[in-house]
Amino acid sequence: MIIATLCGMGFGTSMLLKLTIDDVLKEEGMTNYQIIPWDLGSFKGQRADIVVAPMDMESHLKDSSATIVLIKNLVDKVEIKEKILAAVNSQEG
Repeated sequence: MIIATLCGMGFGTSMLLKLTIDDVLKEEGMTNYQIIPWDLGSFKGQRADIVVAPMDMESHLKDSSATIVLIKNLVDKVEIKEKILAAVNSQEG
């Protein structure tokens, strides 16, 4: 499973999300995933099963076929954990 974490420019937000999601999935014993941090411009045309991004990027992701996870508070590990586990479980089905 490929999980993309996104930010507008650079890699600050996407790297923060990657590290948090990596911790969450490891805590849950989940190992069958790859997390790739991207800026929005580099992500266009890439493939991912799940895309995790800040809420303000919603309009940029409307055409994505991936499961979209929008995060309101980027430092709230509980929010990220709940949303990412729901997305991963829906993908694994």
